[in-house]
Parts: sequence; structure tokens; C-alpha cells
Amino acid sequence: MPVEDLSSPTVRRRRLAAELRAIREGMGRSGDAVANALKWSPSKISRYERAKTSLPPREVERLLDYYKITGDRRRMLLDLAQDATAKGWWEEQEYANTIGEDYRQFIGLEHEASSMAVWHVDVVPGLLQTEGYARRIICSYSRVEPVAPGAIGRLVRVRMRRQQVLQRSALHIEVVLDESVLMRKIGSADIMREQLQYLVSIADQPNVDLRILPLVADHTIVGESFVVFGFGTEEEDAILQDVVATEQMRSGFILEGERETYLHRLAFSMLAAASLGTTESKERILKAADEWAAQSPQLA
Repeated sequence: MPVEDLSSPTVRRRRLAAELRAIREGMGRSGDAVANALKWSPSKISRYERAKTSLPPREVERLLDYYKITGDRRRMLLDLAQDATAKGWWEEQEYANTIGEDYRQFIGLEHEASSMAVWHVDVVPGLLQTEGYARRIICSYSRVEPVAPGAIGRLVRVRMRRQQVLQRSALHIEVVLDESVLMRKIGSADIMREQLQYLVSIADQPNVDLRILPLVADHTIVGESFVVFGFGTEEEDAILQDVVATEQMRSGFILEGERETYLHRLAFSMLAAASLGTTESKERILKAADEWAAQSPQLA
């Protein structure tokens, strides 16, 4: 399968929103004052500055006129506004009624992050799932929230398509999995064996650091799964801050702000420090894969 264009309109919208917010705050203007001057609703200012909606280039031009932004910076922002009107594959009509706005943002962030720190306590994260494992998880969700059979197939395709980002050598991924993930049966023993063998193959990639947190590890961090998306060094991209998110079946929960991301990075560092080394982690995953293979009727 060819690698797709990995530029993300989601990230461009966030970058544009951050730039415009920084301009407004630098001028000492409130969102209400700007909205009133342009005869926009205050909620419109709030939504685009949080990248919940995008501004058409002609409206960005009005805003820059109001802020009196000229020259190279104006051209850069208008180019960014134009680029942000593009759609990522996850925003295509095929998936419009299948994945929600938050999940689309999650995929967009994943698509252009330069780093990810992933902690999962219950199942293998979606980015590292095999098709069989993903289908079983999504089907099990439908017992709680009914999902049409066609939508299940689309959700599986979304998870598989997301994995193209793993081919980006510039993306560095650190993953810590709770050991219970290796023992929690999702589907059949064959599905589990295939999933764990796939994890080992992913762990062999030079841009992936995969560790297992043993059940007997001495640690004090207890909490839900999360991923911290990074977007370059402070020198490269100070305007676009880290983002913390959680992945659900068709949605996500996104946190921003220096304090939230710092606390989650601190928690991740503590979890990684309590985990097995990368070589020991692969050995533990292979051992679990062999244990599932022993339970497989086809391999017995």
C-alpha cells in the first residue's frame, strides 16, 4: 500500500488558531471585543481559536485587516488558512457519519505529530492493533452502543488506515502497556497470538520504544489510558503545544494546556521507569504469544 500524504489539515487549523489567538492576546483585545468589531458572535471567536471550526480564508483576511497584519506574516497566515481548508482522509464523506468530531481531531493530531507517548492499561492501542483484534473490540462496543454492521467495517478500516503513520521515520513513538493487556483475551487465542506477534514486529522498528509494565512493578500511577502528542521542539514550533488525548471507539477526549500535558508527561516517565527494558519487554510479549498459541485448537 502506498504511503499517503501525511500533512494534516487538523494540525494546520490548530496552528492557524494558535497564531490568531496569539495576535489577539498580544494586542490586548478580548474575544468579545473582536467579535463585536467584526459583527461576529463571541462563540465564533471561541470555536475557531480552539480549532473547533475553521475560518474560510476570506474571513481570516478580514481578521488580519482588523489586526493590521501585513507583509510576510500576513501571507504566511493566508497560505495556512488556504491549506487548512483541505480535508484529511478521515474527514471524507465515507466516514462522516461514522466517526465524531473529537475522533477526527485525534486522528489529525496523530497524523502529524512528531512524537507520541502512549500509555494503555486495558487493550492494545488502536494504532498497534491487528485487523482481527480491532474488529473484536469494535464489535464488543456495539453491545453497549448499537453500531450498524457497515459502520463496524468502516471503523475497522479507519484503524487500519491510521497505521500508515508508523511508516514515518521522523515520528518517534514510546509505548507502555500494562502487562494485563497481554493476558486479556480479545476474541480467540489465534487473534491474541497474531496480535502479540505483530506487537513484537512493531517493537523492532527503530522509531518505536515499546515497554511492558509488569503487574508486580512498584509504581503509584493509576489512571486511564492516554497519549501525549508532541509537535517538535520549542525552538521549532513554540506556537503549537503538546496535546493529551484519550481514544474511544468513535470519539476522543482532548486536553490542552501546559499543566495538563506536563502532568501526563511526568506520569508517563514514571510508568516507563517502572517498566521492563525494551529487550525484556519483547521477550515477555513473545512468551505471552506462545502461551496463547498453546491454547489454539489449530496449533495444538
